[in-house]
Amino acid sequence: MPKPVSPPIQSLWALVGLLLTIGGNFLEAFATTPPWAWTGQGLKTVSLGVTYQIGAVLLTGCLGGAKAGILSQIAYIVVGLTWLPVFNQGGGWDYVKNPGFGYILGFVPGAWVCGWLAFRVVPRLESLAFSALCGLLTVHFYGVAYLLIFYYTRTVQVIDSKAISLGETLLRYSLYPLPGQLAIVCAVAVLSFFLRRLMFY
Repeated sequence: MPKPVSPPIQSLWALVGLLLTIGGNFLEAFATTPPWAWTGQGLKTVSLGVTYQIGAVLLTGCLGGAKAGILSQIAYIVVGLTWLPVFNQGGGWDYVKNPGFGYILGFVPGAWVCGWLAFRVVPRLESLAFSALCGLLTVHFYGVAYLLIFYYTRTVQVIDSKAISLGETLLRYSLYPLPGQLAIVCAVAVLSFFLRRLMFY
């Protein structure tokens, strides 16, 4: 079993996780061409079509544990609903009617699942990748459930001032971002593996 994270370190990771989640929302994720192609083509970047936000959620869980993950994401939701426009399309109480809000709510259980699994076994690349993947799937589960409930109660019907079908909404919020998010899961696993070794837990 890995060494448990002390309460002060959990608090620190909760704060870091909050800041990373806020900042990650405004940074588009990119991948580079593989190193063996740099000599012929040079270094090129390709957009993953997502932001680093989900990576911040999962990284907090992998490095700070379940409690730090939960605290950081609860704080993020509270800040977004009551204070700053830190969500993708703003903030405030009306944001609960946004179709994507279920995914933001899913950050809380997603960070918990990721953090809980990441500290169940000795950290290895495959176990951290599995933890991050389970956290990502948890976020999508809550996001899809929110969409289904609100779509059929007709609370969420409009995106960008246009009524669109449930299928189009699910594609936009779950299927299209998934490949980029899976790439971020891999990056989170590698980064957290090396950082956990550096921090000796």
